[in-house]
Amino acid sequence: MIILGRIVAPFGVQGWVKIHPFGDDPLSWKKMPQWWLSPDDTAEAPAWKAYKLAGCRAHGKGWIAAFEGVADRNGAEALTRQYIAAPREAMPATDSNEYYWGDLIGLQVENEAGEALGTVSSLLSAGAHDVLQIADGEDEHLVPFVAAYVLDVDLAEKRIRVVWQKDW
Repeated sequence: MIILGRIVAPFGVQGWVKIHPFGDDPLSWKKMPQWWLSPDDTAEAPAWKAYKLAGCRAHGKGWIAAFEGVADRNGAEALTRQYIAAPREAMPATDSNEYYWGDLIGLQVENEAGEALGTVSSLLSAGAHDVLQIADGEDEHLVPFVAAYVLDVDLAEKRIRVVWQKDW
């Protein structure tokens, strides 16, 4: 499952929820007829429950969504803190230089000199930009996922090149 975001709160009294997307284009999720929800972002695919999407739109600086069968605030409150995901095959295709977070997990990270820094273990949404969490044995490195630090993402080679030194 590719984690897309999280439901953060109910919105209004008609079953809508506020969502926090973990990416740049939640409006493209409207192309998926259903979303999968789970309170555990590490759950295996069978544990995710499918909800048919009834609506998704921008609201102010955020996003809101509604699901069929969730008709009131109580139903929306029951979905609060659930993660939103989809199987990879249900996801809209990405453009060049666009990636789903799930595509980056497990990639090897190396610096400009080809020195191994570790493996991407997770990503963080830090407001201004996303951050790669890189596991290197007992050590962890945090690298902003921005062009100033990330030189190249090669999904075919399963690696990311970054501007970084091991002794920083």
